[in-house]
Amino acid sequence: MNIILLNQADWIDEQTVVLRDRRAEHIRTVLKSQIGDSLRVALLHGDCGQGVVRALEAEAVTLQVELGEPPPPRHRFDLVLALPRPKMLRRMLRQCAEFGVQHLHLINSARVEKSYWQSPLLHTDRLFEALKAGLERSKDSLPPRVHFHRRFRPFVEDELSQLCGGRPCWITDPSGPQSLAEAAAGPAVVMIGPEGGFVPFEVELAESVIAQRVHLGSRILSADTALTTVLAQSLP
Repeated sequence: MNIILLNQADWIDEQTVVLRDRRAEHIRTVLKSQIGDSLRVALLHGDCGQGVVRALEAEAVTLQVELGEPPPPRHRFDLVLALPRPKMLRRMLRQCAEFGVQHLHLINSARVEKSYWQSPLLHTDRLFEALKAGLERSKDSLPPRVHFHRRFRPFVEDELSQLCGGRPCWITDPSGPQSLAEAAAGPAVVMIGPEGGFVPFEVELAESVIAQRVHLGSRILSADTALTTVLAQSLP
């Protein structure tokens, strides 16, 4: 935990927060903070700043907080990601938060198992816990906005062009004529397929609407490796 994320409910006055959960335990036992120590803090969905330890008790930690610094910049890629299996999804959500992705669109695909959409990880609270782990690691306060699209064709035909908003759309495909590194020179939407990739029909449909094929190199990558490869092409 490289930053302490604060909620509105933590405040007891305009400058003071009291923490009573795992954050307090982390401050006491992992950081081993003492009264007077300064910690990196941020208001969830808001500004970053510093929190000075004013009291350490068995059940609570009190911080005097001063905010005013903006969160880190957002990644210039928004992502369209074929829903991966739940165990991999948790890791990929964290990675999206670490890289500062602003919008993550989880979509269905021919190679996405129907059971994946029943995962408890897609519930709002579980989803947020995975994103929060990435925020705490990367010293950020703005989680990605996660959108669900359970039907591939309507998403591509009716929504993809609109969410691109004039930006290019790149779809990852091993037979792409150029690499993403060569193609992506500015903000864009990048589509990443499931294990095994998008089927030919899906690639052709996306191309007919707006997408252009790009490859990620000569090797076949797992979905989570493809994700970090895409995001590392354009660090903020």
